[in-house]
Formats: sequence, C-alpha cells, structure tokens
Amino acid sequence: MALTIDFRQLQSLVAVAEKKSFKAAARALSVTPSAVSHSITSLEEQCECELFDRVGKSTHLNDAGKNLFDHAKKIFSQMEEAQRDLLNLRRWGHGRLRIGVGYTACQYILPTVLREFRESFPKCDIVIETGNAPDLFLALEQNRIEMVISLKPQKSENILFKPLFQDELLFIVDSSHPWAQKKAVPRAEIPLQTHIIYNKVSYSWAMVERYFAQENISLGTAIEVSSYEAIKELVKARLGIAVMAAWVVEKELKEGSLVALPLGKRKLTRQWGIASHKWRKMSLAEETFLGLCGSYAKNLASQNKISRS
Repeated sequence: MALTIDFRQLQSLVAVAEKKSFKAAARALSVTPSAVSHSITSLEEQCECELFDRVGKSTHLNDAGKNLFDHAKKIFSQMEEAQRDLLNLRRWGHGRLRIGVGYTACQYILPTVLREFRESFPKCDIVIETGNAPDLFLALEQNRIEMVISLKPQKSENILFKPLFQDELLFIVDSSHPWAQKKAVPRAEIPLQTHIIYNKVSYSWAMVERYFAQENISLGTAIEVSSYEAIKELVKARLGIAVMAAWVVEKELKEGSLVALPLGKRKLTRQWGIASHKWRKMSLAEETFLGLCGSYAKNLASQNKISRS
C-alpha cells in the first residue's frame, strides 16, 4: 500500500532531527509539542517502523529516519526551487544568485566574473556569502546558497563538483630574501622561517602541512593575517614567508617585489571548482555564472598561471 506522507509530517521529522528535541522542534514550527509528537507517531505508523532513537531527553534519527530525512531535505530543496521559479515567472528578467566564495576566490576571481555576469543579468539579485570552505559547504547543505566556488571538498556525497582549474602552491618570498638570491630553498632552513598565513584551519594550510610532514619537516611559527594583501606586505617587509599560488601574486611577481620558488621536487597542486547540490537543476543564471567561471579559468590557463581541468 502506498504511503500518504503529508508535508507537515516531513516538516516535523526534519525539525526534530535538527533540534534533537520535540519541544525545540515545536518552538521552531510554532506548534505545540503534542502536535509534533502526533505527526511523528502518525508518520512512524505509516512507515511501519520507528524513525528515532529516544535516549532520555535527547532524540536522534535511526537508520530508517536518516534515510527519510535525506529524502525530505531533497523535497524541501525542490519546493524552494519551484517557488523561486514561479516568482521569477512573475518578475520577468529578475532572478537570484546565491554564491558561497572562499576569501581568495572572492578577492581575485569573483570581481571579473560578476562584472561579466551583470551584463547578461542586470536585474538579478546577487547574494554573496564568504567564509572558510567547511562553513560554505554547510550553507550549501542547508540551502542558504546554491553554489560554492572553492577547492574540491574532502567529502562530496550529496555535492556535484565541477572542476575549473588546478594551481600550484609555491613559496613566496621578498626579492631580497636569501632564498630569492640563491634561487633555491635549503630544506634545513624551512622550519626556521616564520610563515605568514591566512588561516591555520583552511584546506590549503592542511595540504601544506601534510606535504612537509612526508619529509618530517615541521613548519615552525606562523602569523595569521585576515587579508591576502596584508600577507604580501608582511612578506615584502621580511617578517616572514608565505605559501600561495602564482596567480594571487601576479602583480608583485611581474614588478619583481616578490619571488616564487617551488616547495620542493614534488609539486603541491590544488583543484578548484564549483560545487552545487546533486539533485538541483541549475537555473539559467547559475549555468551562465558557471560558464563565466570556466572562461576565467581558460584565460588564466592561457597565461600559464594554472593548468586547466
């Protein structure tokens, strides 16, 4: 016999799963706890199985509940997409693009891409959320954004990742630094350097630490700075060295104020791309934005700053 699950039952399931409490779920849905309890009980009767493990005052999804929860989240995402499409039909020429962008991409990729995007969609509302990759992928999972420009995520079960380009991480030093004069990096001197970095918990820094750990090299002290432009200035002031991609310091490399050197005999490359939900169909605005990002990557590749995926 076919199940007759209604929207309110799925709302109750998702709310209880996320809040881990019937009372908290009721507050979030602006209904009584008994109404939530009735919805869940009715849903479990229809499914002919329990959906939650109740331990004391805490409530957690069991395997059956997790399965139904995943389907419910997809349904809600599709409902939101349908509502957006209907709204856009009523507002011809309008739309919305919600993008999550890491700080590097926001500063060096996004301005060029958005400038061209605006020419095609001048009336489109654009929402940009910046942050670290884990936070942006959480926002994607929670449907607060539709796309993320980022490095390839470590886990991508529900995420579609479309590669754009690969870049190589390099040592960036001041032109008067001894390494720049030697055009070489003595391995014994690496732990003695102060590393000027953006964020110690970023994907990129974790990659760098793993790279040198394979040679049993410790990276020593670090200075965290919340601006890539500030990182460059600190490197120029001989307060430390940085690990960055050449395209981020293109101007400084051309003028000769900074010098790029390989990390070692092994290259350390990163994969950049655009992530979105597997089950969501991209809107015309999103497909256009993706295409413009691809054009930007092609232009970078033509200038030999990156390799095209």
